[in-house]
Parts: sequence; structure tokens; C-alpha cells
Amino acid sequence: MEAATSADDPTGAIIAAWRAESARLVGALTRMTRDVDLAEDLAQDALLAALEQWPSGGVPENPTAWLMTTAKRRGIDHFRRADNLRRKVAGLDHARGEEVAEMPDLDAQVDYIEDDVLRLIFLSCHPLLTVESRVALTLRLVGGLTTTEIARGFLTTESTMGQRISRAKKTLSEAHAEFELPTGPERTRRLDDVMAVIYLIFNEGYTATSGAHWMRPDLANEAMRLARMLAALAAEEPEVLGLQSLLEIQGSRVAARLDEYGMPVLLEAQDRTRWDRLLIRRGMAALQQANLLAARGKPVGKYFLQATIAAQHARAERAEDTDWGRIADLYDVLADAAPGPVVEVNRAVAHGRAFGPDAGLAVLAELGSGVLRDSPLVPSVRGDLLERAGLHAQAGEAFIEAAARTRNESERAVLHRRAELNLTHAAKPG
Repeated sequence: MEAATSADDPTGAIIAAWRAESARLVGALTRMTRDVDLAEDLAQDALLAALEQWPSGGVPENPTAWLMTTAKRRGIDHFRRADNLRRKVAGLDHARGEEVAEMPDLDAQVDYIEDDVLRLIFLSCHPLLTVESRVALTLRLVGGLTTTEIARGFLTTESTMGQRISRAKKTLSEAHAEFELPTGPERTRRLDDVMAVIYLIFNEGYTATSGAHWMRPDLANEAMRLARMLAALAAEEPEVLGLQSLLEIQGSRVAARLDEYGMPVLLEAQDRTRWDRLLIRRGMAALQQANLLAARGKPVGKYFLQATIAAQHARAERAEDTDWGRIADLYDVLADAAPGPVVEVNRAVAHGRAFGPDAGLAVLAELGSGVLRDSPLVPSVRGDLLERAGLHAQAGEAFIEAAARTRNESERAVLHRRAELNLTHAAKPG
């Protein structure tokens, strides 16, 4: 059956247009009004108008221009009611160099509008905000997600998430945060913040920290979309391209990470024919472009290196074809470039595969006790390495410890199953 056209499904067309264009719309309105809260309200008003008018009047040829025109007219009405028509309308019009009645040709000003999106991303990740607020505001303003969708993704109530978003916008307003792109070292630092937020969103979608489900694909998909958007806006930054590559290559595995019963499937057991080849091609293309920029002297970092590691897995048609020696070498480089306990745990996995379980256990031993003690990561990797070394009783105990630490029900079930298998194996007479 053919997919429904926009004429057949105007509500679907509205949702698609909003999800695709809301960041550009809110960004342009924020630049015009210098008020992110008002800009979002105007954009939402335009969305409601579309929901009211498009089903009966038809989907306009240029949905983005229609939404922008409607939002700006609502903005003019707002300022008129506030008795600031002359000053505010002049500000709106001078921002576009036009008369009140004329609206911008968005298609002719793509670069300008795209700069608005980049400004919006940086504003959403302002250093005055907490990490949690940055994530929520990015999903709201840049991702176009509703408060309900964001709350569902992070397993909190709609009212709690709404308060978090409102506080974030109030913080920006009270600080008179500039809707301008930072420059120099400040831009680099803020770009790192932006990438970190997108990476955090993806990780929560790829492996949920809590709840009944192992993954939240909607969050992972939204993070990939944000990474592609950022890469299009900052196309000369190899780290941004590295982030896009990393997320798309890892995201290609989502369908293969659950079996037919909805149980998690670990990387080496996945059916690689189920990996999304389009996402892999996109990720590889972004990585190739990042490599070209790096060859010209552009600095690279942890996302580029992690994407290079992910590419090693993507190139292996079978798990046994994986070049673990190369991956171990790359993790050694990553450990120098971006040291941290999570990198060391992953380095332990790579060394365990490349040089034997004892080598991996030696890397883990260097971490010391108490590291990541609220996370199941260390004991689960220790259990895997002990299992590979044939020390099944110790492996079972490690998996039990990991299961006790996780807040994710699906992950807990997998860890308990691995613990049971190892303890059963250890109990068998030798």
C-alpha cells in the first residue's frame, strides 16, 4: 500500500513539518524577538493554527514559510497588544530588512536561517544551565519534542520536566543570555558542551539507565538527527563529524540489539544482516570527511577516535572478523586523549579480546576499587573476562554484583542469566 500523501494525512504532514523545521522556526523567531520563551510560544501558536487550518484548507506548498508567516503575524499582534508596536515591529522588520506585510523567502536565506539554528543549539547548551536542563531544553527547542515526550524518555513526570524547562528558560532570560554565536576559545568550549549533550541523549536512548526497556530508540534517533544537523552547520569541524559518525554507526545496530522475544543481544551475538546499512554508509562518509579535515591539520578528539573504533566493528562482516588488535591500539590512544574510567573499562574489553582475558583483567585492576561503584559496567566486564578465562564461579559472582547495581530491568535479566549459566557451569563436576 502506498504511503499516505500530505493531502490524505494533513495531521501527519503537520507533525513532520514541525519536527523537521521547528528548530529553524524557533531560532529565527528568537533572533527577531530576542526572547526564547516568546519565540517558542509564537511557534506553538503557529503549530496550533496549522492543526486548525490545514485539515480543511490543505497543506501549503511551503509549510515552513507558512508557519513562519503565521508566527510572525502572531508576534506583531502580541507587540501591538503590549502597546509597543512601533518599537517592536521596527525591530522585527529591521532584522529582515522588509516591510511588515512582507515575509522572508526562507529558501533564499538558508544560510542565514541555518545560523539561527546553530545559535539556538548553543543557547540551549548555555554554561549557566545544568546538564539535565541543557538536555531538556535541547530536545524541546532544537529537537521539537513535546514536554510529554521528553518526560517519557527520561522516566519522569510531565510536570517535573515542564518545570525544568521553564526554569532553564527563566535562567537564560534573567541572565540576558545573548543569542549570538560565541567565538574563539569560548565557541570551542561551548561546542564541546553541545556535543556532550547530544552524546548523552544518544547514550540514554541506546542503553537506558533505568526502566523496563533496554533501549529508547526515539531518543537515539533524535540524537542522530541533532548530530546530523550540527554536522551540517559546523561542517569544517572533524569532531562534530566524528560525533555524527559515531552515533550513526552505533545507531545502525539498534534493530539487532533485541531478539524476537525482546531480550537484549550483545554485540558479538548480533545478526549483522540486521544492521542498518544506510546509517553505516552515512557514518562512514562523515568519518571519511573528518579524516580529510584531520589530514589538513584540524584537531580531532574523543568522538573522532570513538567513531574510528566503531568503524572497525562496522567493517567486520562477522564478529570473528573484528580486528581487536587495531581496536585495542585505538583505545590506548583514546585513553591518552580523553582519560576516564569508562574509557579504561572499554579498553579492558578490547585488550581482553585482542590479547586474552588476563590482559583485560590487568587493565581493570589498574582502575582500583570504588571506581564507577554505582554502575554495573565494571563488574559486568569483569564477569565477561572471567568467563572467557574459564573462571566460572568468579564470573557468576561478578555478574550477580553487576545485576544488583543496574536500574534497568532488561539489563538485570541478562546479567542474572549470565550469572546463572556460569554458576551452573562451575557446579558441574570437573
